[in-house]
Amino acid sequence: MFSNIKNIFKVPDLRNKILFTFGIVALYRLGVAVRVPGIDADAVNQFQEAVRSQGALGFLNLFSGGAFGSFSIFALGIMPYITASIIMQVLGVVIPKLEELQQQGAVGQRKITQYTRYLAIAISLLQATGLTFIFGQGRGSAFFGAAQSVPNVRLLPDGMWPRGYLVIVTLVAGTALIMWLGELISQRGIGNGMSMIIMASVVSDLPYSYYSILQSKKWFVFGILALLSVGIVVAVVRVELAQRRIPVQFAKRVVGRRMYGGQNTYIPLKVNQSGIVPIIFASSVLLLPVLLSNMLGSGEGWRGSIVDFVDEYIVNSQNIVYIALFSLLIVAFAYFYNSIAFDPIRQADQLRRQGGFIPGIRPGPQTERYLAKAVNRITLPGAVFVAIIAILPYLLLWAGDVQSFPFAGTTVLIAVGVALELMRQIDSQLMLRNYEGFLK
Repeated sequence: MFSNIKNIFKVPDLRNKILFTFGIVALYRLGVAVRVPGIDADAVNQFQEAVRSQGALGFLNLFSGGAFGSFSIFALGIMPYITASIIMQVLGVVIPKLEELQQQGAVGQRKITQYTRYLAIAISLLQATGLTFIFGQGRGSAFFGAAQSVPNVRLLPDGMWPRGYLVIVTLVAGTALIMWLGELISQRGIGNGMSMIIMASVVSDLPYSYYSILQSKKWFVFGILALLSVGIVVAVVRVELAQRRIPVQFAKRVVGRRMYGGQNTYIPLKVNQSGIVPIIFASSVLLLPVLLSNMLGSGEGWRGSIVDFVDEYIVNSQNIVYIALFSLLIVAFAYFYNSIAFDPIRQADQLRRQGGFIPGIRPGPQTERYLAKAVNRITLPGAVFVAIIAILPYLLLWAGDVQSFPFAGTTVLIAVGVALELMRQIDSQLMLRNYEGFLK
């Protein structure tokens, strides 16, 4: 292990890329500590304590690396870009123009990336405006419901004008700066820039979380949670690397005086192909009843009953109904995302045009049905596993013994996924230079 790390720094190009990546991540973490101008410091301290809890606010604070809780210039985090990327991927199925761009290779991908940036800026503008009006006016509890335990603190004591509009512009500019930093990592560093920023965000609070558990619990409980974290990491690594390989054979073709084809290959189907996208979708859907209930307003009668039901069962992460709905939505969205990401009809048509076939399966409709059945069967265990990992912190919180479990849920899925991809890229760079890589 140490010899492999030593090999990394023997290559000047690879060493410079890694140091550049660390430098950009450190610059991003420095920006997380820079607070938006014009915000009441005492109100931010109260707000920061509230968003450490699980739920909608905790989810936003996780992806921003604590910037949302302190209302820094990076408070929106990378979530607008993630949302824009998911929207563009979904629209690529229903809009023929985007589908054509997806099939044009690098040129089309540059266009899609440009559209994604514009959409991310628009989403960040909407989110910055909404969050500034909600928390700047001290309406957080009324908006997110009583179950979220959000205090009615006024981040803008003097009103929206003129400080509120400065906050909106600062938050949007912070999102644009994050996207630029991520692109710098992708171009001049190692790994995917956006993924590296997300990983830096979600793992930044781990030392403090484990230290809090050590202070509040005994060494025995801390040791059990540490062992559980290691077990979760091992399980996530195995599931992330697990795949079903569908064998494919290519017919021999004679072109001129040469014979092509005849080789055997396979189609890799990952068990967890959707990653954390179902968790993001499920969290967004569970916020919709909150918006609708706030449109009804509070009071007595059927309106008050609906609001109380939403606060108690839909947005309360300590309720078993919320946990069940969250897990079911994750499984449902995993199937939805896989149906978009992997098209059996297109895959079967591509195999037919290339002269390939699955042994024992006829090309055409039979290949389509076989691939669709294989994807549906392999999606279920992956979706159930992601749902279990996502609701594990809520189950421990619902049990009442552990107030927070840091390395579970979305955190471990992101951290392990990005770490594996980073190791693959470093391994490929080392193998090109005749060095032994990490992966055996």
